[in-house]
Amino acid sequence: MKKVKKVVLAYSGGLDTSIIIPWLKETYDCEVIAMIADLGQHEDLSAAKVKAQKTGASKVFVEDLKKEFAENYLMPMLKSGAVYEGRYYLGTAIARPLIAKRQIEIAQKEKADAVSHGATGKGNDQVRFELTFKALDPDKKIIAPWREWDIKSRTDAVAYAKARGIPVPVTAAKPYSSDRNLWHVSYEGGILEDPWKEPDESMFEMTRSPDKTPNKPVYVEIYFEKGIPQKIDGTNYAPYELISKLNKLAGAHGVGRVDMVENRLVGIKSRGVYETPAGTVLQTALTDLESITTDRDTAHYKRLIAEKYAELIYFGQWFSPLREALDGFINIVSNQVTGTVRLKLFKGNCMVVGRKAPKSLYNPDLATFEEEEIYNQKDAEGFINLFGLPLKVQAKIKKMK
Repeated sequence: MKKVKKVVLAYSGGLDTSIIIPWLKETYDCEVIAMIADLGQHEDLSAAKVKAQKTGASKVFVEDLKKEFAENYLMPMLKSGAVYEGRYYLGTAIARPLIAKRQIEIAQKEKADAVSHGATGKGNDQVRFELTFKALDPDKKIIAPWREWDIKSRTDAVAYAKARGIPVPVTAAKPYSSDRNLWHVSYEGGILEDPWKEPDESMFEMTRSPDKTPNKPVYVEIYFEKGIPQKIDGTNYAPYELISKLNKLAGAHGVGRVDMVENRLVGIKSRGVYETPAGTVLQTALTDLESITTDRDTAHYKRLIAEKYAELIYFGQWFSPLREALDGFINIVSNQVTGTVRLKLFKGNCMVVGRKAPKSLYNPDLATFEEEEIYNQKDAEGFINLFGLPLKVQAKIKKMK
């Protein structure tokens, strides 16, 4: 085993990372630096810092990454239309490359020779962390405790923590794993491993149950400029503040819950429950705005791009040449996506009820069923004859047999 002198650990204070600090010190006899990322998760990070210090970290960095997360990660992802398998808004997946990037920056600053994470050997996060490490500093040693230690389950991990007097957040009252940031909350494992079992209502943090939401809908107008949301009901907001405001508004009306079984990169099917209130509203609104600002062929091709973009994020390939290249296409398409979308939020539903754009491609004079002079309906006959010619030829050949 290569001698390791100093390790930078991505630390959250959850079960896995709580026991990794003492394990690294015991196993590698090395100095451990903890890095805590503030991504808008509304947790007491000062308590996590104290906990890391008490369990053996020589230094603890608490990094405020909220602004960078919103502007440089969430906004490009939103513009792309990326939604994994049509339902998952990628809240955890999009956060990992930013955490790992800052981890590498601290490792370089502190002259650490290794980095570490608490992702399991069955999940997606190990890939997301490690592909970022390899992309940004390929010479750093990567330590993945779940692939090395003798701990085989969450039960073993809890026992390991208790033996060393380390408090852990997994209890009978919270028998599942969760991850929260500005964009969403995710829940998996524990009682959720049975895909037939309905999640308990007390689990949810960002959204009300639809049956407990107001009996009157709320209308909200979102203004986008070149694909980026700028205003809510006419008031300007920076991306972080805009997402925060929409989380509260949409969450109060039960918008943004998803319960799905997804395909992990490692080949395992996994049940995940998600809350993404603002993300649901913004993606719904942006997709609708594109319907009047983007031509048919480009819009259809962008859907293919969106699916691939979602895979790149989910698979941990944020820092890849392909993602950067796709951004070039998306940015050009988004140059035309400026306008306002009006939405109705009611009982868990997010419905578009209006849209307008200064450069809308929708022309009422062409779309009308009333009399107009721009479109000559007789022209359609020649078009149909040419468009249907291959089918006509095939039919004639079949008759000859």
